[in-house]
Amino acid sequence: MRSSLALILALCVAGCGLLPDQIDETKNWSAQRIYSAAKEKLDEGSYEAAVKLYEKLEARYPYGRFSQQAQLEIAYANYKDKEIASALTAAERFIKLHPNHPNVDYAYYLRGLANFNDDLGLLGSYTGQDMSERDPKAARDAFNAFKDLVTRFPDSKYAPDSILRLNYLVNTLASNEIHVARWYMRRGAYIAAANRAQYALKTYPQATANEEGLLILVQAYDKLGMNDLRDDAERVLKTNFPKSKYLAGNAGTSKPWWQLWNW
Repeated sequence: MRSSLALILALCVAGCGLLPDQIDETKNWSAQRIYSAAKEKLDEGSYEAAVKLYEKLEARYPYGRFSQQAQLEIAYANYKDKEIASALTAAERFIKLHPNHPNVDYAYYLRGLANFNDDLGLLGSYTGQDMSERDPKAARDAFNAFKDLVTRFPDSKYAPDSILRLNYLVNTLASNEIHVARWYMRRGAYIAAANRAQYALKTYPQATANEEGLLILVQAYDKLGMNDLRDDAERVLKTNFPKSKYLAGNAGTSKPWWQLWNW
C-alpha cells in the first residue's frame, strides 16, 4: 500500500514538473496578436524574446503579411542583438523568398548594416584600431550590399545613407590595400608593394588613400630600377595631388623627394 502511494506521489510530482514547459500562453493567439506581442518585445529591447515570438508566428501562420513582416523583423532583431550571422541569414532569406516585396530594399540595407558594424566591431571600439587594418571581408560584403541597394532601388529612402557609407567604404578598402602595400615596402618586397598599390588605384580610383599609394608606386619602381614607371607614377601624383605633403620640398638635400619618406 505504502509503495503504491509512493509511486503515485512520484508520478504526480514528475507530472507537475512537466506542466510549466508544456504550457504555451500563445497557443490560441491569432497572427496579429503574436505579431503585436513580438513588436512590443522588440520595441522594449527584448530582442531574443521578440525573435522567438516572430518564429512562432511564422511557424503557425506561414502565409500572409504578418508572416512576411515577421521574417524581416527577425533580421532586424538579430542585428540589434548583435547576432550578426543570424541577421545576415534572415536578411538573405527574405530577399530570396520575397524579391518583389515593397520592403525588400530594407533587407538589402540591413545586410549592409550588419556587415558594416560587424567590421567595426568591439575590438576596434576599444583599441582604436583603424577599420582598414583588419580583414576587409566584412567591409567588402557591406560595400556590395549597399551597392546592390542603390543600384536596384535608387529611389529608396535608405539610398542616401547607403551612398554615404559606400563613400566611406571605398576609402576604407583602398586604405586596406595601401596598408598591405606599406607592409611589403618595409620588408623590401617591392613588386608585391607595387601590385597592391596598383590594385587600389584601379579598383578605387576616387579614394583619397591613393595619394599614399602613388608614393609607394614611385618608391617601389625606383627600388626596382623601373625609372619610366617611376616617372609615370610621379606625374600622376603631381597631377592628382598637386599639394600633396609627399611633394613637400627637399631643400638642403640632394635626395629625390620620394626618398625623404620612410616606412
